[in-house]
Amino acid sequence: MLRLIQSGNALPYSFIVDPSANFMPGMLAQLTVQGNQIMATVSNGTAPIGIIDDIKTRAFTAVSWNEVIKVPAAGVPGPGGTIITPVDVIANLSHAYVSPSSFISTVDVVLNPVNGIITFPAGTPLNYDLLGIGSPNALQTVVNYTYQLPNIPGDDSTIGSGRVTVWFQRMFAQTDQYESNQVYPVGANLYCSENGLFTTRRPSPIHPAIAMCTAPPLAIYSGSCIELMTY
Repeated sequence: MLRLIQSGNALPYSFIVDPSANFMPGMLAQLTVQGNQIMATVSNGTAPIGIIDDIKTRAFTAVSWNEVIKVPAAGVPGPGGTIITPVDVIANLSHAYVSPSSFISTVDVVLNPVNGIITFPAGTPLNYDLLGIGSPNALQTVVNYTYQLPNIPGDDSTIGSGRVTVWFQRMFAQTDQYESNQVYPVGANLYCSENGLFTTRRPSPIHPAIAMCTAPPLAIYSGSCIELMTY
């Protein structure tokens, strides 16, 4: 998703699209050469030119941000005065078809990405008082991840023209195309990941900063979108 907040007076540019590329609105574009033809494709982060405002994908994705998982668990005494679970404890995420590389959890868990299930291994310290009795009797973790929307076929807005729309001037925008396994403090520099997503992680010293985060990914911002200002 891409929502322009303030784009100035400049208009986007239309490039010939790389027929092998797959992208969603809000991802970052880069120029490539195939044969003797210059065309736009998904950026690998080294030379992004702008933000894509078209879709060409086989499957839609979305981000789940700061999803809180709480599950009751029996406890036994553990090392250092802790209370631990003696058995594996299973919990369900809100969504299945999780991208494993996008998943991050505040507690070490084992992810089943297809079914959207996480497992707290035996020996995990109990860290939440679910019953309000003054001692931990449950497990809690906060997770972020990208997931595939099921039963929704892909789309291609470039199929008629063979061209893709790219915004490249300075602007304010919101997008859900960012790495969910990073943090996004206000004022942080944003880079382009190897997969054409916004990120606060600098992939290498040659990757340039392309934007600044002006609002973190919160539900009030159109459902887990970041707000940014491009440089």
